[in-house]
Amino acid sequence: MANANDRFEPPERLVRALGREEEEGGVAARRWLADLPGSAREYLERWELTPDRVQTPGGRTSMVVLVRQSDGTPAALKLGLPDGAIALEHAALTHWNGRGAVRPLRADPDAGVLLLERLHGDVSLRSLADAKALLEAAATLQRLWVPPAEGHPFTGVADHTAALADVLRERRAEPWAADVRTVIDEALELREGLLADAGDPQPFLLHGDYHQGNVLSGDRSPWLAIGPRPLVGERAYDLAWLVRDRLDTLLAAPGAPAAARRRVAKLAESLDVDRDRLRGWTVFRAVEAGVRELSTGARPAGELLLEFAGLL
Repeated sequence: MANANDRFEPPERLVRALGREEEEGGVAARRWLADLPGSAREYLERWELTPDRVQTPGGRTSMVVLVRQSDGTPAALKLGLPDGAIALEHAALTHWNGRGAVRPLRADPDAGVLLLERLHGDVSLRSLADAKALLEAAATLQRLWVPPAEGHPFTGVADHTAALADVLRERRAEPWAADVRTVIDEALELREGLLADAGDPQPFLLHGDYHQGNVLSGDRSPWLAIGPRPLVGERAYDLAWLVRDRLDTLLAAPGAPAAARRRVAKLAESLDVDRDRLRGWTVFRAVEAGVRELSTGARPAGELLLEFAGLL
């Protein structure tokens, strides 16, 4: 890893993920990847940071360099695509101010760069038994559900899912989608029904990509969320990926349909969320993600998500 410290080469997972980007964004992504080592060195110097190592396997949209600040305090330098996502992440983390989530220390949001408190990156909720992990995940998520600040920059769930639904309709017309058109139609119909009613009496700031792998062990708090893709809307939307968590294990176990429905019921009850709305958003999100995977040629992952949606 010493060589990686010197060169700051992007982890292979990040390179593979961005290599799957559609052509219109592929050129910009490849340019960003090529410039990433130089960008890392620039911020290490600018913020007086000493690198420990590049975190691997890392994420699919950013590179994290584990560093130490000038006073020796450990931190994590996160470099993401300058496409606005990091700026929204910073806004959400700043609003939470360490409550249930990693705390931001410094930022250049427009450049897609954050300095974050360092958590234990190798210890997520997936290190716990599933029942315990779900309890801790629910407790942490509940701390994040606060009203957004006035004048916030976050997209609402209705607008966000409208864009997803438009793409889903386009993909429905593709020849390769012939076998999944029925489930696509169900997902689109569920979304329309969910949006006919706001669900919660007031909108909440949502994590947007909340699952067990995005909750890490910390020092000042046992578990803290990372990597938000923040939205504003109803809480049931935010719970959907917890229902989907550990999908391989869930589908391989006997009685998978009953187990999936029990998970919906248990999470809905523990967080006072309507069970039918949680099921509806889980189906929509699983189908949207599954069809997106199929469209990129990732057939096993896509089929797994669509099978899961069918269980619910």
